[in-house]
Amino acid sequence: MSQYILEMKNITKEFPGVKALDNVNLQVEPGEIHALIGENGAGKSTLMNVLSGTYPAGTYTGEIYYEGKLCQFKTQKDSEAVGIVIIHQELALIPLLSIGENMFLGNEIRTKTGTIDWNKTYYEAERHMKQVGLNESAQTLVKDIGTGKQQLVEIAKAFSKKVKLLILDEPTSSLNDEDAKMLLDLLIAFKKEGLTSIIITHKLNEIIYCADKVTIIRDGSTIETLVKGVDDLSEDRIIKGMVGRSMEDRYPKREHNVQPEISLEVKNWTVHHPLYPERVVDDNISFHVHKGEVVGFSGLQGAGRTELAMSIFGHSYGTGITGEIYLNGQKVHLKNTEDAIRHKLAYVTEDRKTNGLILGETIRFNTTLARLDKVCSGSGVIDRDKEVQVAEKMKTEMGTKTPTIEQHIGNLSGGNQQKALLGKWMFTEPDVLILDEPTRGIDVGAKYDIYCLINDMVSRGKSVVMISSELPELLGMCDRIYVMNEGRLLAEVNAADATQESIMGYIIRDTVRDTAKA
Repeated sequence: MSQYILEMKNITKEFPGVKALDNVNLQVEPGEIHALIGENGAGKSTLMNVLSGTYPAGTYTGEIYYEGKLCQFKTQKDSEAVGIVIIHQELALIPLLSIGENMFLGNEIRTKTGTIDWNKTYYEAERHMKQVGLNESAQTLVKDIGTGKQQLVEIAKAFSKKVKLLILDEPTSSLNDEDAKMLLDLLIAFKKEGLTSIIITHKLNEIIYCADKVTIIRDGSTIETLVKGVDDLSEDRIIKGMVGRSMEDRYPKREHNVQPEISLEVKNWTVHHPLYPERVVDDNISFHVHKGEVVGFSGLQGAGRTELAMSIFGHSYGTGITGEIYLNGQKVHLKNTEDAIRHKLAYVTEDRKTNGLILGETIRFNTTLARLDKVCSGSGVIDRDKEVQVAEKMKTEMGTKTPTIEQHIGNLSGGNQQKALLGKWMFTEPDVLILDEPTRGIDVGAKYDIYCLINDMVSRGKSVVMISSELPELLGMCDRIYVMNEGRLLAEVNAADATQESIMGYIIRDTVRDTAKA
């Protein structure tokens, strides 16, 4: 019998105009955590979609051996039937259904008469929930639990399918550090019970923490597999394998040329929750950004950073908003997003797939969407030639890797989607660009490209506000950092003088004070 629970041999997968996988090989032993890593577009998710039956047998070449048997999965249900379960980056949960309903959706437990056995459904759901440390009622609606717990629901759902090989695609991309560590510790605990896991992540510290082996894919081909305890599993070594070169400095050098003029000033800004108006989301926030400056916003999940940015961007979030906004010294009233764009303010959302891009449309279509007036003739009809010219120009400037601007956005890798999203907003020619988690879910190479774009923008006297959960990113890219917690502004620090410890210190001390008051 094979020593491997999974062998993928010479897997080749082509899409129109691109070879996504080129003779990829992967070997996974039983009871190990195997990390799959590579730049965006390297082919990691494609390989897992081949394994799970999302791309059915016949649409690729090569062989898959699972538990020593040749397998040809036609659907995802085929792979789940033998114990292979994939959890995608975008969680497949329905918010308005209960946890129990979500867990058995499509695999309903029925009585002899064919009706759903709700008692057994909720009993089995809670049994599997306890396996992953979830103590909620199975009748709780998914919308009423946080993202971290939703991720645990997906894993509990996998256990309900008698999982033997669990595949997790960017499982911690939307989790805070605490929830991410809890999830990784859970995987380590399951490993001791014999569960095999494949994890796709761009967070190198997580790989070093939990992975037994690391297989690196580059440009659709297998480069190497590194083994913990045998090979060097440092971040620098992994990066070298991913990008084909060492990256001495992850943050490009920048001449700090902050000008005295203030491009954006927000005074006494208060925002209430759109559904629960009595709840204050942002409480009396004041801050400013100079021309040529990168200003960061740090804080834990729930700090109110995204809500602050969206509410400033034409009241696209919140109710009962009070306070003042000044752009280039002039007080403005931004009643909607059109007002904000007209005043040369842009907001790049953290959720590019839902709020940032139309995935079913082309790069050309998406690029000009925020300023269609700039590619219209006098009669208000879109000038196709001008639209093509603009899309090609932004594709080149952003470094978006794609054979054509007629490619659907949904077919691009995460990093290239992010570059296309940036291109869309750079086309509006903003003076102030608000970036919300601009590098979430993308690899170190694509991150570096985006950092270069940010540096280029501020070198031209523009201003950037960067919201990020990654403290090294804020410290590496920003001139100043504001620290937020639970809707309040706690501190303003110069990035050159700040450390991860000092920033977290503000948040921890504030949390302790709140606990003491309670």
